[in-house]
Amino acid sequence: MFIQSTHFFFFFFVFILQFLQLITTFCHCYTPNQKPLEYPCLPPHDSYPFCNTSLPFKTRAQSLISLLELDEKIQQLSNSASAVPRLGIPPYEWWSESLHGISNNGPGVTFNGTIESATGFPQVIITAAAFNRSLWSAVAAAVAVEALAMRGAGQAGLTYWAPNINIFRDPRWGRGQETPGEDPMVTSDYSVAYVRAFQGQSRAAAEEDTYGRRRRVLSDDDGDDDRLMLSACCKHFTAYDLEKWGQFSRYSFNAIVTDRDMADTYQVPFKSCIQQGNASCLMCSYNAVNGIPACANHDLLQKARNEWNFRGYITSDCDAVATIYEYQEYTKTPEDAVAVALKAGTDITCGTYMSRYMMSAFKQDKVSEEDIDRALLNLFTVQLRLGLFDGELARNRFTETGPQDVCNSEHRKLALEAAQQGIVLLKNEKKLLPLDKHLVSSLAVIGPMANSTNLGGTYVGVPCNPISILEGVKEYVNTVYHAVGCQDVSCNWKADFAEAVAVAEKADHVIFVAGLDLSQETEDLDRNTLLLPGYQMELVLAVAAVCKKPLILVLTGGGPVDVSFAVGDPRVGGVIWIGYPGETGGTALSEIIFGQYNPGGRLPVTWYPESFMSVPMTDMNMRADPSRNYPGRTYRFYTGDQIYGFGYGLSYTSFTYKLLSAPRRLNLRGPTSKAARQRKHVLYQTGKDNLDYVYVDEVTRYCGSLRFEVEISLTNNGDMDGDEVVLLFAKASKRIEGSPERELIGFERVHVKSRGSGQTRFKVDPCEQFSTVDVSGERILPIGDHVLMSENIKHVVSIEMI
Repeated sequence: MFIQSTHFFFFFFVFILQFLQLITTFCHCYTPNQKPLEYPCLPPHDSYPFCNTSLPFKTRAQSLISLLELDEKIQQLSNSASAVPRLGIPPYEWWSESLHGISNNGPGVTFNGTIESATGFPQVIITAAAFNRSLWSAVAAAVAVEALAMRGAGQAGLTYWAPNINIFRDPRWGRGQETPGEDPMVTSDYSVAYVRAFQGQSRAAAEEDTYGRRRRVLSDDDGDDDRLMLSACCKHFTAYDLEKWGQFSRYSFNAIVTDRDMADTYQVPFKSCIQQGNASCLMCSYNAVNGIPACANHDLLQKARNEWNFRGYITSDCDAVATIYEYQEYTKTPEDAVAVALKAGTDITCGTYMSRYMMSAFKQDKVSEEDIDRALLNLFTVQLRLGLFDGELARNRFTETGPQDVCNSEHRKLALEAAQQGIVLLKNEKKLLPLDKHLVSSLAVIGPMANSTNLGGTYVGVPCNPISILEGVKEYVNTVYHAVGCQDVSCNWKADFAEAVAVAEKADHVIFVAGLDLSQETEDLDRNTLLLPGYQMELVLAVAAVCKKPLILVLTGGGPVDVSFAVGDPRVGGVIWIGYPGETGGTALSEIIFGQYNPGGRLPVTWYPESFMSVPMTDMNMRADPSRNYPGRTYRFYTGDQIYGFGYGLSYTSFTYKLLSAPRRLNLRGPTSKAARQRKHVLYQTGKDNLDYVYVDEVTRYCGSLRFEVEISLTNNGDMDGDEVVLLFAKASKRIEGSPERELIGFERVHVKSRGSGQTRFKVDPCEQFSTVDVSGERILPIGDHVLMSENIKHVVSIEMI
C-alpha cells in the first residue's frame, strides 16, 4: 500500500510540474512586479482607420497623425513615447539593445521577470573573425527569437538599436570591439546578414543552417515584404570612432573626412545596411562631420533617404540632439537645436530634448507642424510594419515563443560554435598546441581574467550560464593550479607576482590569460597604449622564465595589442586571441587548446605596434601621406610595421590552394575612337601615372559583361579536419595615387576533412570590386592588369577597352 501511494504522489507531482510548465510556456505568466503588455487598437478603441489592417501602412499612419493634438505629437519624439489614452494608445519604449544578445543597457529590456537571463553570444569582433555569413545570420536569428520571447513576457520592445557598423579605424577605439572590424566589405556583409535575419526578412537564414540543424527562425506569414518581425538599427551614422582621447570627446569631436574616404570607407557599410539589409532604423552619431553635427546634417541624412532609398526612422544617439547646442555650440538655443535636427531628418531623439523644447521651437516659428508630422509618419510607419497597431493580432503574435526559447541548449550551442569559429590562433611554435589531455598531469591558469565570467564585452545582458577559462580547462585536467598574478587587469601592483611564479613552477603546462577588459576599453573610454596594461608584460615574462614547457598566452579584449615581446620569444610557445568570447568562451578555448576543435578564425583588424600611438586619433584620413610621416590606416592603406596583419590566423593543419578557373582577359565596350572618347569628356581618362581608367557611372550598362567567377580548390594536408577562411584580394598592377594597397573582394569559410579537398567559388564584379574612388569620391575603374591574390595564388586579369 505504501509503495502504491508513493507512486501515486510521484506521478501526481510530475503531472503538476508539467502542467505548470505548460502554463508558463503558452500563457506567459507575469511575476507580481510585471505588468501585462498593453496594445493599441483593442476594444473599445479598435474602430479607428489606423487600426484597419486592410489599409496601406502610410494611410494608417496618416490617419493616426491627423487625430493627434500638437502636444501629443511632440510627446512622441522621445525614445520613451507617451501614451495617448483617449485613442487607446499605450506608451512605447523605442530603446532596446541586441548587439550580441539581448542586453539591458536600454530601458526597453528588463531581466526582472519570468525570463531572468538571455544567451550571451561572443562580442561582434570575435563573431566577425569567423568570416562566416551563415553564422552571422544564425546568431542574429537566435537573438531575434529570444527578443520575441522576452517581448511576449513583457520584458522587451520590438525596436533594437544594433548593429554597430562603424569602421574600426583606430586600434585605440574603446568600442571597436562592437564592430565587425576594419574592412568595409566585411562590415557591410555582416550588417546585411544581421539586419535581414534579425528583422525576419532573411528566408535564406532559414530553417536549416549550414550546421545541418533546423532552427526556430522568424517568418512573415502574410508574405508582405514591408512587414517586420523586429526592427534593427544601423549605427552610428557616420565617421564615429572616437570616445575620449586627450582633450577630444565624442560629444564635441568634429570629424574632418575627405570625399574619397567617405565614399570608399566610412559610408560603405551604411549604404549596404540600407540597400541590401533593408534596415528600418538609422542612428545618427554624436560627432560632427566636416563642421556639421551628424544629427543636424541635412545632406548626410537625406542622402540615406533620397539616394539609398532608406525607408525607416532616424533616431539620434542618446542626447545627441542636446549636444548640438550644449557641447558643439552649433546653435544659439535649445530650440534651434531641436529645429535643425528635425528639419535635417532626425525623427526621434534618445532622451527628452525634443519633447522638452519642440513646443517652444514651434511657437517661435522655428519648426512647423508639417515638420513634426513628417517625423511621425516615419515613426508610426515602422510601428505599423511591426504589427503594433493590429489589435488582437498584435497581442496574440507572441504565443509561438516563450521562456523555453531563451537560453535553450540550441542557442548555447550556437554561442559555443560562434566562439570556436572566431577565436584566432596567432602563434604555435613547434606545434605546441593542441595539448594531449592524457599527457598533461597538471596545469596552471594564471592571470586576472583567468577565473572571470565577465567575458562578454560591452552591451551584454545577463548571461545564462557563463563559464570561465579556469572552469573550462578543469574539464580536461584533474590537477589545475590558479593564481591571479595581478588583482585586476590594470595590473598596477606586483604584490601577487611571487604566487603566480610559484604556481607556474609546479605545473606541467601554463596558460596565462592576459589582455584587456572594460576597464581599458569601452564606451566613453579609449585606450592610451597598445601594450598590455600595467605590469602584465613583466608578469608574463617572469612566469615564462620558470615554465617547464613554453607558455600558452591567451589574450582577451577587442582591440589589438602589441605583443611583439611574445612573438619571437621561444618561451612563449602559443598565442591565442579570444577577444570577448561570451558565456561559452571558457569552454570554446579549452576545446581548442586540447584539440577538440581546430581553430580557423582570422583577424578582422590590423595589429599595430606601440609606435602607432604617435598617430593622432583625430586624423580621419585613411590614406598614407609620406610628406607628413602619416602611415595610413587599416590593411588597405597602412604602410608601417605591424605585429599581425588583417586576415592572419593559424590552424592545426595546413592547406594547399589551387586556382581552378578565372579569366585572363575582359573586354570593356566603350567609345570606338579617341575622338569619341574625348567628346565623352569623363568617360575615358589618363591619370598622371599614365594609367587609363573609366568612370564607372559612364559604363554601367556594360558592367554585366565583365562579371566572372573564380574557383579555388583546397587540400587539407593534415590529420585534423579543419575550417579554412579563404580570402580573395585584388589590386591594380599600376596603382592610381590613393588607391588601396590591396582590397578584399571575397571571403568564404570552407570545411575540409583530413587529407581531403574542397572547393569554393567567388563571383567578381569588376566595376564594383576592381574599381577605386578619385579625390571627389567618384568611382573609377583602372584599365589594364588587375591581380587576384589568395594565399599562394596570384592571377592576372586584364581589362581592355574595345
